[in-house]
Amino acid sequence: MKKVRVLYISIEGNSRNFMERVEKYSKQKKEQNTNNIEIEAVEVSDSTDLVEEEKPFFINVPTYLEGGTGIGPEIHEIFTNALGDYLDYHDNFKKLIGIFGSGNRNFNVQFVLTAKRYASKYNKPLLYTYELSGIQKDIENFYEKIVDNLPKDYK
Repeated sequence: MKKVRVLYISIEGNSRNFMERVEKYSKQKKEQNTNNIEIEAVEVSDSTDLVEEEKPFFINVPTYLEGGTGIGPEIHEIFTNALGDYLDYHDNFKKLIGIFGSGNRNFNVQFVLTAKRYASKYNKPLLYTYELSGIQKDIENFYEKIVDNLPKDYK
C-alpha cells in the first residue's frame, strides 16, 4: 500500500469535510482491491509543528480573501499563511506534486484564486478544482488526479 499525504487548511469545515470523504473513499478503493493508494489528509493550522516532509505530497487549498475584487493589488489572502509557512519550511515545496483548490463559484474571478496563486508561486500544477465541500464526483476525480500524478517510483 502507498500512503499519500494531502496537506490542507480548513477554517469553516468545508475542506475538512471534503478531505475526510476523500480518505474514506481511498480506503474503500483499497478494500475493493481496485487501488493500493490510501490518502492521508493532514490539516495544517497556526498550531501545526513545522516538519520536513519526507515524501512527495499534494495540497488542498480553499479560497479565503479579503477586500477588493480579488484580482487587484488591494486584495490579500487570509487564513492560509500557515500552509505557506509549512511549504517554505526546509523547502518542503520542492516535494509538492500538485495543488487542488476549492472555492465558491458565486465569487466569479475569485473562485479558487488562492490555489491559483499557490500554483504560480511554487510553479506547480493546479490539478483539480471543486466548489465548497464538493460532491461525490469531485471526491472520485480528486482521488484519480492523485493516482495519475504520483511519480512512477513513489513508495
